[in-house]
Formats: sequence, structure tokens, C-alpha cells
Amino acid sequence: MSFAPIIAAKLGLRVTQVETVLDLLAESATIPFIARYRKDSTGNLDEVQIQQIQDEQKTILAFTERKTFIEKTITDQGKMTEGLQAKINAATTIVELEDIYLPYKVKRKTKAVVARENGLEPLANFLLEQGQEDPEKEATKFFNEKITTIEEALQGARDIIAEQVNEQAEIRAQLRKLFEDTATLQSKVLSDKEAEAIKYKDYFDFSEPIHKIPSHRILAILRGFLEGFLRMTIAPVEEDAIESIEAFFIKGMSPSSNHIKKAIKDAYRRLLQPSLETECRTALKQKADEEAINVFAENLRQLLLSAPLGSKRVLAIDPGYRTGCKVVCLDESGELLTTDLIYVHEANKIYDSEYKIKQLVKQFDIQVFAIGDGTAGRETEQFIKKLNLGLPVFLVNEDGASVYSASEIAREEFPDYDITVRGSVSIGRRLMDPLAELVKIDPKSIGVGQYQHDVNQFRLKEKLDQTVVSCVNTVGVNLNTASKQLLSYVSGINESVAENIIKQRKTLGSFSSREELLKVPRLGAKAFEQCAGFLRIPKAKHPLDASAVHPEAYPIVEKMATDLGTNVASLVGNESMLKTINTQKYVTDQIGVLALNDIIKELQKPGLDPRSELEQFEFANIYSMEEVTVGLVLPGVVTNLTRFGAFIDIGVKQDGLVHVSEIANRYISDPSEALKLGQKVQVKVLEVDLSRKRIALSIKQTEAAPAAGVGGRKDFNQHKRSNQPVKKEEDLSNLNVTDALQALKKKFGK
Repeated sequence: MSFAPIIAAKLGLRVTQVETVLDLLAESATIPFIARYRKDSTGNLDEVQIQQIQDEQKTILAFTERKTFIEKTITDQGKMTEGLQAKINAATTIVELEDIYLPYKVKRKTKAVVARENGLEPLANFLLEQGQEDPEKEATKFFNEKITTIEEALQGARDIIAEQVNEQAEIRAQLRKLFEDTATLQSKVLSDKEAEAIKYKDYFDFSEPIHKIPSHRILAILRGFLEGFLRMTIAPVEEDAIESIEAFFIKGMSPSSNHIKKAIKDAYRRLLQPSLETECRTALKQKADEEAINVFAENLRQLLLSAPLGSKRVLAIDPGYRTGCKVVCLDESGELLTTDLIYVHEANKIYDSEYKIKQLVKQFDIQVFAIGDGTAGRETEQFIKKLNLGLPVFLVNEDGASVYSASEIAREEFPDYDITVRGSVSIGRRLMDPLAELVKIDPKSIGVGQYQHDVNQFRLKEKLDQTVVSCVNTVGVNLNTASKQLLSYVSGINESVAENIIKQRKTLGSFSSREELLKVPRLGAKAFEQCAGFLRIPKAKHPLDASAVHPEAYPIVEKMATDLGTNVASLVGNESMLKTINTQKYVTDQIGVLALNDIIKELQKPGLDPRSELEQFEFANIYSMEEVTVGLVLPGVVTNLTRFGAFIDIGVKQDGLVHVSEIANRYISDPSEALKLGQKVQVKVLEVDLSRKRIALSIKQTEAAPAAGVGGRKDFNQHKRSNQPVKKEEDLSNLNVTDALQALKKKFGK
């Protein structure tokens, strides 16, 4: 059976596009390869669309497997009928299948099972007929050793009816729709838990329709519920639910009607409502998980693709107070040259520390400073700037650096150094090439996203791994300098093949051509096809080995060069000559116009890094929350995006939050509509809560009156030292920090 028509209809694609993707995936082609080098075959589908096709295929396979199991189980019970088979065939979701299958599941000893064992099923059928006969009189016919009263008989019959109500697929579908449309999620704090549950204060007495509640609230309430602080319920108005069931079962007024109504109410309260609440909670959790995971993945993508410094000689510092600041010097390739230790917070050691830094800068021809932005980061930055060495200073986000430092990867790379040295190296390398360094760290430890510990961990890992793979292949990898971890994310290369590439590089020296990859153990023709275009060899024998042009297209480029009376090396980068090429002339069965256009674009600027250039940024000269006062306008950097707002680093160790309503002077539902990770912004301080370590900020309130202290737009080569003052949006531009704070305190009474 072909899944292509179903997937195509759901995703709004052509069947041929889906068939092509499914065929390529079946041939072990990777998503980056298909998106980059098979555009003409797929009709220019991007990675997201190809991933959606793969995900839909998995969903349909799971549905098909479950359908097959249900059909076999019911058939083995001897209960399959044409009508039942038709219902199963008409089902389009696993939920519908499960509703149909529910009456045929092997049951534990329920009340209804016991009632049937006691011979009460005929009495239940009698009640369901809703005739004019007396139910109590009929009930006396079913007395036995276990049923000795009329009420026991009628109760058993009602238990059977309640189970039948619960197992009616049409009723479950009807109530499910009622839940989706009208149910509310309510939460209340458990008695005597108010103090412990203070962080969930917003949800102590909370109610919101489930079709409106945003994902971050769902995850917050669920966390409070699972931690035992909140009581949580999801339900529509009970009367509406019961009325809808009665309309299905009650035929009119009869002596049996009240018994049917009692059974319906029992079925709803004891069986249907709890079951559908659990189902609804699971669905809400899955939806919230997926949204939170998508937020995390998009933040991770922006972080991985953040601007690299490039090949510079870096002095990197992992700041510290008592234990000192670990210093390392790295060459242009990120190789460790030397290590040292300085103390910038002890007066009697300041001179010695200044001397060491100056000597290291001179000895190793340092071009830039990289300082971790954690504890003592701003103070260390201040110390370096006071040396007036004329070199740019970058504060580097060190989230996850400690995880790397203690990892097996770091121990393998630096077996003779402790974690402080490894951490400093990671900080320096992260400035030089964020992507190459961050792939060594579990993405969950990088510190972007919302509620990452509450969501489905398998799905989170799957999505984040997909994101890393996409980013690595978007940028491309230097075959001769890439780490094992970076190589293992390249299309077609797994960890063992990456290890073999490293071994061959160490044994035989640097690769001089892509063809040499075929000599790597376990890297066959298929793996070569998938990975070759994403691996770069600068200064290779063949000029195209340094580009994103796939080796399968080399003959076409060579023909282009020949037709123009030149060679490939002369054609590369020659825009005027490349503009004269008629791509239609070079179309083949495998390489069409879209691929040829990509080739021309790549030849114009071969190996161009798609990431932006790194910009210098400086915080205002404030260093702690105590210095932050309502009304200040400060430069900041976006460090995290969630659905409810953006977190901004303003240089005081505690990120502030710009609520989504304070981001833009227009309506936005998602901060990512207006902001990106790493973006430089101005923010106005709205509130400072020292006890809860919270800073409320606004971006939109600064747009009418920009402050002069905005963080830098200086290129690396145009860097000049600047110590920015804090600015008030009105008239404090000529005041120093102390005077500005006093003026603001006087104005706002704080």
C-alpha cells in the first residue's frame, strides 16, 4: 500500500513529490542531502517539508500496525462482522480505532463483569428496551445466591449499562468533541501547601478553556500537579455531557428511564469523565510538549548558527573569585598553546595578574579576549578593559561549558588538564566557532528553551538531534579540522565512521581531496554520496573540493569551463563569466535547473559561510541587580525566547524578562516574530524584585526614546574601547552611574 496519496493530501503536496521523498528515504538518503542535492526531483521541497513527510510516514505505519493488531484480536475472538470491519476501515486515527476496540479488550474484574457473572445481563437488556413493564418486578427473576434483593439486581444491571455507555464509540467521539470545544482546565492549591507552592501562586485558583490555554501554562500547571502542590481537573459542564448521552440512549418516559439515567450519570462520572480527562490531559501535554520542543529547537538553531569570530588567536578566561581565573591561549585553529592562572579580585595580586596578561598577549600575538559570562565575568571584563591593550573583549555565553569540561569528550581531548582548563578552552573555541564547539555538548544543557525537563525526553532528543544535523550541514564542515563530534552530524556519517576519518587523518595526514574519503574504512559509495558535498577541503587539489558543489556535478562544471574556454579554477569566483552560462544547456536526468542554479551561486562565492559576521557588544557599566532601577534604559542581548516572552541579558548576572506584550508596538503572539537569539536590543526597566530575583523589562517603551548606551555595532577590525554610561530615556545622558541612580530614585520614589 502506498502512503504517498494520504501524506500528500494532508500536507498539501503533490503525490509525485511525496513518492520521490519516500523512495529517496528508503534508499538511505538523508534529509539534508535530499533538500540540498535533489531539489529538482522533489520539486524544491525544503528540510522542514521532507521531515514532515518522514514523520507522517511513521504515524501512518504506527496506525497500520495497530489496525492490523485490532483486526486480528477481534477475529481471533470470533466477533468480527462486516459492519465492525467497515467501522475499522473507516477509522482515520488511532483514537477512533481504540474506541472501536474498547468493548473487545480483555477486561479486569469490573463491576459489569461481576454483574454478568451473576447473570444480570438479561436484566440490563430489559432496562435498555425501555418498555412499560415494571423493572422491580422483572428484577426478582434474577435472584440467586449472590443477588438477594431487588436493588442489588438493578444495580448490577445499571453497572452493565454504564459499561456499555462507556464503550459506545459514538458517545466517546461526541463527548471528546464536547471536551475539546468547551472543557476548562482548573487548578487549585492543595490545603496547607500554599507556602511550599509559592512559585505556582498564579495557579492557586485558576481556570481557563483548554482551547485557549497556552503551552507554557499547561506545562507549569502539570509540573505543580506532579509535584503534589496543585489539584487539577479538566471537564466540560457536567449537565451538558450527561444531556448529550441521554439524548443518545433515552427513548422516552418509561418505568426503566430513571434506571438508564442513573447508569448514564454513573458511566460519566466513574468511567467516561476520568477516561476523557486523562486522554485530554495527555493530548494537551503532547501539544504543549511539541510547542515547547519547537521553541527549544528554533532557539538551538539560532544559537548554533550564531556568528563565529573565525580564525583568530584568542586569550580565553574562565572567571572566578576565590579560585582565580583560569587563562588559556589558543591559536587560530583553536589548539591550546598555554595555560595560566590570575587573580583579579585580590588587591595584592592585581599587579602580577596584569603583568601575566600583557606577557601572554605579547608572547602569543593574541588578537582577542574571550571571557565567560558566568560568576565574576563582568568584573573580569572590567579588569581586562582597564589594561588598555586595544584588543576587543567578548563576553561568551558559557551555558553548558561545565558539562563539556566534565565529559568523556573533554577528557579524551585534554587528558592531562583539569576541568578548569577544559572550560576555558571551550569558552575560547565557542567564540571562534559556536557550532563546532556546541555540538560537543548535550543540547539540553545549552540553556535555551522552556520547560525542557518536563517534555517528552525521547521526542526532545529526536528534534534537537535533527536540528543539530540541519545546522551542521547548512554550514558545512572542514574535513581536516573537524572534531569527531562535528563529523558525526554530517549527512551519511555516523560516530564510528567519524572516528575512522580522524584515525586516517592522524595516520596519513590531512585529506587533499574528497576522493580520499573512499579509502576510509566503512565509508562506502552510498555514504560518500551523502556526505561529500557537506565536507570542505580548503586549498584542495581540485578547486571544487572547497565548495558545496557535489562531486557528482564536477563533470558539468568542467564542461561549463571548457565551453567558456577556461578551466575550473579560473571559473570559480568569476561572476561576470558565470553570469553568461545558460543553465538549460547542462540539464541532465539527475541534475536539473534548480541544482544548476545552486551550483552557479556556489561558484560565485565558494564555501561562503551562511552565518552572519560577529559584532562587538558592550553592556552598560552596571554589575549587579542592586544597581538596576526602574526607568533605566539599558543595552541587552536576547538569551532565550519562550512563547510568553524574551529573556534579556543586561550584564547583571540575572536575565530580565520582556513579556510578549512589551516587545513591539503591534500585536504579536510569539516573541520570535520580532526577535532572534543573540539580537542586540534596548530595554527599559519596569520592575525589579530583588527577593525573587526578577527583572521586568520592556522593549517597545524604548522605541520612542533610544538611549545613547546601546551595545555595539562595531566590526572586529573597527573595535575601539568604550565604557558606556547608563542612560535614562529623558535627560540623564551627562550623569555618571551614581548620580543617575540618585536622580531616578528621587523621581520614582525608590
